[in-house]
Amino acid sequence: MLLVIFTLNELLTMSEKDEQPETTPKPELVQLDFSFKPVDEKPTRRYRKGSKYDPVIDAFIKSDEILSELNIVGKDGNYIRTQLNKRIVARKLGKKLKVSVINNKCYLEK
Repeated sequence: MLLVIFTLNELLTMSEKDEQPETTPKPELVQLDFSFKPVDEKPTRRYRKGSKYDPVIDAFIKSDEILSELNIVGKDGNYIRTQLNKRIVARKLGKKLKVSVINNKCYLEK
């Protein structure tokens, strides 16, 4: 068994050698152009009232059709169903309307 004994000074000088910082060049800081403007209070967030799908539901309710295929350009049938079902629940129209998808085609029925 080998026993090595160091004095306190030896330990301190060893740790000082190990902790010397590397001399790497510091990157230059980018200057920001900013300003502050005092305000009395934060503005309230504005929410959209209703939905862009509400006119689709309203038009179908007003129509005489009992069952209709709905096609919205650029939208998948499952996506349309999800959005319409959210609006039907929010407007409490669940007893009046039903949305279904078959073969990626969306159908509205009364």
